[in-house]
Amino acid sequence: MTAVAAAGLVGLGVVIGAFGTLIGAGGGFLLVPLLLLVYHFPHPAAVGTSLALVFINATSGTVAYLRQRRVDLSLGWKFAAATIPGAVAGAFVSRSLSTSAFSLVFGAVLLGIALVLATGRTMPPSRRADVRRVVDARGETHAYAVDVWKGVAVSFVVGLMSSILGIGGGIVHVPFLIVVLSLPVHVATATSHFVLSISAFVGAATFYALGDVDVPTTLLMGAGVLVGAQIGARASLRASATTIRWILAAALALVGLRMVLHAVHLV
Repeated sequence: MTAVAAAGLVGLGVVIGAFGTLIGAGGGFLLVPLLLLVYHFPHPAAVGTSLALVFINATSGTVAYLRQRRVDLSLGWKFAAATIPGAVAGAFVSRSLSTSAFSLVFGAVLLGIALVLATGRTMPPSRRADVRRVVDARGETHAYAVDVWKGVAVSFVVGLMSSILGIGGGIVHVPFLIVVLSLPVHVATATSHFVLSISAFVGAATFYALGDVDVPTTLLMGAGVLVGAQIGARASLRASATTIRWILAAALALVGLRMVLHAVHLV
């Protein structure tokens, strides 16, 4: 690998780390198409390498969000525990999918999530929902009610999908926390990042054991991701909830469409 190519991977890591942390998604939904379509990785290697990078991104971003006191740790630990069985199982399921089937499923999932986010709707909590309150480092109070059992149930599915698709689950978890559990956007992105750091580690470790993590790419892009994640967390302090939501929806729609077109050989 040339010095220019290595520098390019580090630079991409910075950009993806910053963007992924800003929206709480870890950047896996960008990494997988990049590794598949630009670097021509086999899809198991693309998924495994993406999860390793998502772990680095999520861990770095979580440190920043913990300093900002925007992580709901009580919810985060419960949801993280629920993702672990799915994250392990998903790694084995992913290896059985063809590249075209993988691309089609990946793209369809992203387009569906983008549509849900774009509607701007949220589901009201039940009467038995737990009332929660998070006060961040700036003194801003975030009050909300959460049906914890819904989060635990869906987190298992998120863990499964994260390892199948290599997206780390944040791109599914953040919209779920916002739309279904009605968490404030900034708390949802921070808490999702915490959950992501644990589920991505489990998924990446499983793929590594199966020989599907490209270590040089992970180290080079990971160096950039560490820096980018800190930039993204700081940028989130200035971005409004509506802005983050629309950026997330637009990015999902564009990448999802590209993957669907790739699957049906129109690109």
